[in-house]
Amino acid sequence: MPAPAQFRQLRLEGVGRSFGAMQALSDLTLEVKRGEFVALLGPSGCGKSTALNCIAGLLATTSGSIWLDDTRIDTLAVEDRGFGMVFQNYALFPHMTVRANIGFGLRMRRRPRAEIAARVDEAIRTVRLETQADKLPGQLSGGQQQRVAIARAIAIDPPLVLMDEPLSNLDAKLRLEMRQEIRRIHQGLGCVTIYVTHDQDEALSLADRIVVLRDGQIRQVGTPAELFARPARADVAEFMGFRNRLVGRPAGAGKVSFGDATLEGVDMGIGDAPTALAAIRPDDLTLAESGIPATVEAIEYRGRDFFGSARTSDGVELYFRSHEALKIGAKVKLAAEPSKILLYPGDAT
Repeated sequence: MPAPAQFRQLRLEGVGRSFGAMQALSDLTLEVKRGEFVALLGPSGCGKSTALNCIAGLLATTSGSIWLDDTRIDTLAVEDRGFGMVFQNYALFPHMTVRANIGFGLRMRRRPRAEIAARVDEAIRTVRLETQADKLPGQLSGGQQQRVAIARAIAIDPPLVLMDEPLSNLDAKLRLEMRQEIRRIHQGLGCVTIYVTHDQDEALSLADRIVVLRDGQIRQVGTPAELFARPARADVAEFMGFRNRLVGRPAGAGKVSFGDATLEGVDMGIGDAPTALAAIRPDDLTLAESGIPATVEAIEYRGRDFFGSARTSDGVELYFRSHEALKIGAKVKLAAEPSKILLYPGDAT
């Protein structure tokens, strides 16, 4: 297998995986260059963990191929791929010290004792666990155990590090801290990191590129900035935080009408569709003198601002931001800047 400093890219060519009649992955095609951090993002059941397991060799593909440069790897056993893996369950050996856990993969590869010691020491320094090296996993915090799992993955000097929702068992503060650590470690390795998550904030903060999956298919690939500002599809927009979705009638270039209200936005390919769907983030939908009439149903304080939900006369629920506390039942009008409203064909999913 190519070493981390030598390989150029990972390629997935038409990868598919089925479980009986259910197609969990379909025609997954993707190129990842050395040094990239790529997040697989999507809701539960979209196929992101299945894709990761196929790359790792924990699941066999039913179609397509996976390549590391000119080496086809989907035909290789897990242990022959040489990848580092970090999962939700850290799978640390409770009777082994931190140092012994980190060196386990190297011992299985029958590396010389001096090399094992050197690599383990380097991995311990990388994850900043020098003072914990001789402790057992049960004596460590959740964040420290996660660092041990990462150190074990990188100690074998892998071309790829695969992470499946590794922060899901940590509290909010530790998740933020570990995000920074994971990104720092990745930048120092020079390998590829493939990171599975359902958390858009994790994907936005960590990844160089994000692959959004739905129903086993790639819906969009782009940088965090591209996906955050201009999701190409309505379903991608919904997953990227555009919770407000209103279906109306096209009313000229970049405009959609909803009853007596008209919103101007960014045309994302309405074409000749008879209806249009407006997608707006709650942060961007605010009180205005003119806009969509609605009745406030809930309001809550979140530090700097209030966030609430309101319902239109047609029964559509809207989520909005307000600088003031509003009373339940208050009549409001809601609008957003045109650049913050994305307009898709009304039959978009």
